[in-house]
Amino acid sequence: MTRTHERAEDTCPLVYQYRLPLSTSTVNHLADLLRRHLKAIRSRWRALPPGRIAVIVLAVLRHDQRLADLADGNNVSESTVRRWRDEVIELLAAQAPRLDRALKKIAKRGGEVVLIDGTLIRTQRRTGRADRRNYSGKHRSHGLHFLALTDERGRLIWISAARPGSTHDNTAARHDHILAHLRAAGLGALADLGFRGLDNDIRDPVVVTGFAATRTHKLTPGQKAANRVLTIGRAPVEHGFAHLKNWRILTKLRTDPARATHLLRALLVLTNLEVNR
Repeated sequence: MTRTHERAEDTCPLVYQYRLPLSTSTVNHLADLLRRHLKAIRSRWRALPPGRIAVIVLAVLRHDQRLADLADGNNVSESTVRRWRDEVIELLAAQAPRLDRALKKIAKRGGEVVLIDGTLIRTQRRTGRADRRNYSGKHRSHGLHFLALTDERGRLIWISAARPGSTHDNTAARHDHILAHLRAAGLGALADLGFRGLDNDIRDPVVVTGFAATRTHKLTPGQKAANRVLTIGRAPVEHGFAHLKNWRILTKLRTDPARATHLLRALLVLTNLEVNR
């Protein structure tokens, strides 16, 4: 059998269209950001204009489109799309707020509390001892752990660095000195039972958690009522995570885990552009 690369009569390469459920302002923001970057580094030429590059990168992040598919559909190489993706992620991550500035901004607005929680983004399982730390016994899956802070309405204000999936919420919070930053800003935080023991100041606690029952101690009606009130107050933080995980690239992370922190902070910026538009 003889192989040929010639197309059959009346045929053409198949290219499918996809809908990008994002606002025009988000696409324009990203295109303008890329234009300023190209001007700063004096890059006069790219295979595609900044607007097209912005749409391609947003498709990768929002729909988890395969790089090879997007490359073929736009007549560029897969390595070019990968380079565009990494470049845009770095630019967006640089706009993510620092923890101290984010908390001071909430305090200036008259806010009194923030909501804190931790979650896991699943990753591909890799062989070897180095990947054992990424296994989360709680979720029974390999992944990366990160913390997020939201305001009382559930709007994301800060995301921590990505850490191995076995990391405990308290360990991550202590590493980021969240307690000290909250006290400096004069704010409190509502948290779940995973943060019990983080704040041992009985007289003036900053991090408020619920009551936990044990085998020898059952919760009183008052403690159960307090837990229900706290659960209602913490509910918006789940909305913040839901908005963040609408970016399907986080469904199962296939990129290098070392780049996960920049990716998360880039998605924080994009999420806020969409939610606060």
